[in-house]
Amino acid sequence: MTAELICFERACRARYAITEVLYNCPKCGGLLEAVYEGAVPDAGQMKKTWRERRMSNAPLDQSGVWRYREFFPFLDDYRHVVTLREGNTPVLDAPVAAAYAGLKRIAFKHQGFNPTGSFKDNGMTCGAAQAMRLGMKRVACVSTGNTSASMAAYASAAGMQPVIFIPHGNISYGKLAQALEYGARTLQVEANFDQILALVRVLAERLGIYLLNSINPFRIEGQKSIMVELMDQRDWRVPDWIVLPGGNLGNTSAFGKALREMKEWGLIDRLPRLAVIQAEGSAPFYEFLHKGAGAVFTPVEHPKTLATAIKIGDPVSWPKALLEVTTTGGLVEKVSEQEIADAKAQIGLCGIGCEPASAATLAGIRKLVSAGAIDGEADVVAVLTGNVLKDPDYIYHYHTGQLKGPDGAGIRATFGNQPVVVPNDAERIAALLGA
Repeated sequence: MTAELICFERACRARYAITEVLYNCPKCGGLLEAVYEGAVPDAGQMKKTWRERRMSNAPLDQSGVWRYREFFPFLDDYRHVVTLREGNTPVLDAPVAAAYAGLKRIAFKHQGFNPTGSFKDNGMTCGAAQAMRLGMKRVACVSTGNTSASMAAYASAAGMQPVIFIPHGNISYGKLAQALEYGARTLQVEANFDQILALVRVLAERLGIYLLNSINPFRIEGQKSIMVELMDQRDWRVPDWIVLPGGNLGNTSAFGKALREMKEWGLIDRLPRLAVIQAEGSAPFYEFLHKGAGAVFTPVEHPKTLATAIKIGDPVSWPKALLEVTTTGGLVEKVSEQEIADAKAQIGLCGIGCEPASAATLAGIRKLVSAGAIDGEADVVAVLTGNVLKDPDYIYHYHTGQLKGPDGAGIRATFGNQPVVVPNDAERIAALLGA
C-alpha cells in the first residue's frame, strides 16, 4: 500500500509526501492524517498473522504496536523502528468498579502497563520511527507529564536528543522524574500548556527540531494499535461502548480512525460508540458539543484540574475527535474533581491502580449510566491511560483527607483508607485487627 499525508479538512484534502516535515496543512492550516491506498490485505490472514506473532521473539513482533504494522504501513524500512516492547497491555475485569458504575460488567484496557507507564508509548514508538526516518537529531514536546516521559525514553533509546517543555510548577514529580532519568533536556516555562505549544512550534521550525506532540500524525497512527490490540484480545467481538479520558483528544482521534479503518478492512463488523470524559475545569470539547448547532469551539483559557494528564484548555485534535464521536454516535461528558477522586479509589479496590485522569472514565460511566445514556447491561470497555505511580502524592492526600481541588476546596475522602499509627504491642494490635 502507498502512504500519504492528507489534509483532514474535507474542503481542502491537499496531499503531501509521507516524508514531508508537516504538522498542519500549508494550504489551509488544517490537521493532517496518514492515509493508505491500494489493495487491502485479507482480513482473515491479517488476524492469523497477528496472532502467530505472539509466539515470535523478533523485536517487532514482541511489540504490541509493531505486531500490527500492516495496519499503519507508513514506513518503508523497519530498521528505523525503536521499540521498548510497548503495548501488550491487559484487559482486566473489575467487578467492584462495575457495581459502582451501575453496570453488570466492565473491563479496563490498562495502558499503564506500557514501558513508561502510559498510552503515550504506543504513539511515541511510531513518532520516533518517523523522526529517525527523516534523519532528525533532536525531538521536542510540550507535556504535563506522560508525553515527556515517553518521548524522553524513545528518543534516548534511538540516539536522539529529547527536549521537553513543561508548565513551570504544574507537573507531577512522578512524571518529571522519568523525563530527567531518561536524559531529556527539560525547560520549565512560565506559561500554560497551550501557550507553550505555540512557542515550541515556532522554535521547532526555527531550529529544525521534530515535534512529537499529538498534533504529529504518526503519533496518532501508533495509538491506533490500542484499539487493534483490544479487538484482538476480545477475539474481534466489538463492545457496545469504549470510554476514554479527553485531554488533547489525540486518543479520541486515534481510536475512531482505527475503528473506522478496521470496519473498512473487514476486521470488525460494526463500530462501538465512543464516550469521551473530560474534567469539569478543563472541558472545552464538552462545552462545544453541548452548545448546539452553530456553536464555535472556544478554548478554556485557564484550565483547572488535578488530573493533569487531561488539563488541556485548547486541544489541537478536537476537529478529528468531533468526527469520530459523531461517526460512532458517541457522547461527551464532564465530571468533577470529587467524582474523579472517588472513582479512582473504587478502581483501586479492584486491585487495579491508575493515575487520576484515567479514573475520569469510571466517573463518567457512572454519570452516564445514572442518566440512562449507557444501559446497565451494556458491554463497556474503559481505557485507563496511566500507571498508578504517575501521581502518588494525589493518592496519599486523598486517602488521608488532605486532597484539595485546584480551587483550594477540600475533596472528601469518601473511600479513604488512612494508615493508622500503632504501638509496638502485639496484644493491642491484635485487638485493633479484631483477632
